[in-house]
Amino acid sequence: MTASTRLWPRAILHIDMNAFFASVEQRDFPELRGKPVGVTNGEAGTTLITCSYEARAFGVKTGMRVYDARRLCPGLVQRPARPRVYAAVSTRIMHALHDISPDVEVFSVDEAFLDVTRCQRLHGSPEHIAQLARRRIHDISGGLPCSIGVAGTKSTAKIASDLQKPNGLTVIPPWEARRRLDGVPMKKLCGLGPNIAEFLSLYGAQTCGDVARLPMTVLARRYGVTGKYLWLACQGKDTAPVVPEVAPPQSIGHGKVLPPHIRSAHVIEIYLRHMCEKVATRLRRYDLQAGQLYLGLRLEASGETLDQLFVLPYGTPDGTRLFGLARQFLRQRWCGGAVTHVQVTAAELRPASGQLDLFPESDNRGMRRFSAIDRINLRYGEFAIAPATLLNRSTMPNVIAPAWRPDGHRQHIPD
Repeated sequence: MTASTRLWPRAILHIDMNAFFASVEQRDFPELRGKPVGVTNGEAGTTLITCSYEARAFGVKTGMRVYDARRLCPGLVQRPARPRVYAAVSTRIMHALHDISPDVEVFSVDEAFLDVTRCQRLHGSPEHIAQLARRRIHDISGGLPCSIGVAGTKSTAKIASDLQKPNGLTVIPPWEARRRLDGVPMKKLCGLGPNIAEFLSLYGAQTCGDVARLPMTVLARRYGVTGKYLWLACQGKDTAPVVPEVAPPQSIGHGKVLPPHIRSAHVIEIYLRHMCEKVATRLRRYDLQAGQLYLGLRLEASGETLDQLFVLPYGTPDGTRLFGLARQFLRQRWCGGAVTHVQVTAAELRPASGQLDLFPESDNRGMRRFSAIDRINLRYGEFAIAPATLLNRSTMPNVIAPAWRPDGHRQHIPD
């Protein structure tokens, strides 16, 4: 019985949009098609967020500095990222995938898992379903390429999607998984961090097959459940489920990279105020309150992170109050060294609606004021109404966070 006629006990698709941001640029600007394109965060961006396959042919890679990329590829065309466009395209794709299976897990802005086990009698074999998904993505996205891996587990499907790029389709039936994974480098396995890889190298394990041939106890004793998962994943036997639901937020935060050599307290305060306002706005947008505030600065010289955790009284999120704590943190922890990054994160979240707290009248007035400001900014653009100090905030455009999802509290594109 072949893979095309045999019902799989479990069938998972991993869909990976190829060079997604660069592909969208080439789609929208025909003059870029066939050319090496590198996407950066804004016109002045210095690091590649992604690059087209034409650029990759020269050895250019995501995360590379633009000047290094140009040395490898003098004809590289630099394009500023358009995150809201990418998010809109991704949202259309992810929603369209629900036409194929209700069990869709959005893994990132350009990746998704589909559990199609229950769809085989409706749509046909897993390979046929993958071809159906590719056509659907092509139609809904305006012809963007994607690679699809089809397997019996999420981890194997993700490896499979990486084997043929761009626009490939790789099928690894469950009964062939261990053999097909045997020679795959274990670094290809999602969830295998550098510490575990270093530990496994002590046993001479370099491939998935090497790991599978070790006793499970080698990994389980050291890494517990994670170790057992990795041992099974190397054989194509892990049972990690496709999870369509987005978990409630444990925290909401915003960070920002500063220009080089910033030592000005005034400039650092502007960045902190910007992040405080964004955190407060996002908490209000999703009707949340926070009981803790984490503040962090990364120093340029040492790479050290200065941080502090404050307890917050639950109530209407107010950027001005958060910024007051940020200034206190700056006075107490910062000694004047150059800062490369600021971070503001609200934690210990709870829903604002339905609480039994009786807010004073002044807080009710504040809620109405914030509600009006948030509605205006939602209609006319972020910070159409904002504290005057933010007139000098960074002009770098918004970026898409790794945790972005097309719906719910992770839909937001942070700065």
